Amino acid sequence: MDARLPAHIEVSGLIRAVESEGGFGVVLQKGEKDAGTILVLTTKNGRSRLWERMPQLDGSRKFTCSREQDDENTREFDEYVARRKASDPDCWVVELDIENAERFIAGVRG
Repeated sequence: MDARLPAHIEVSGLIRAVESEGGFGVVLQKGEKDAGTILVLTTKNGRSRLWERMPQLDGSRKFTCSREQDDENTREFDEYVARRKASDPDCWVVELDIENAERFIAGVRG
């Protein structure tokens, strides 16, 4: 049996953890409550990153940076996120605004 947390609880916990450290988190798109895929957007020093869970060789699924782009040219990045949302309307899109957001993403188990 899969021991995965429901997506809405995982998203809520991620946002609360960021906010408890003085950052800001927002849901840009709500997905399927229990099993939706979670995409996390972060921006740091003019670079946007999109984090998605990717299967690993050991069978786990950890967040991996799947896209990275300078904020000077965001069209391609924005189009990719729009395509992901269109192809999977059940996915969650969450944006985190905090220094070193990767430390919060790394703590989320898949």
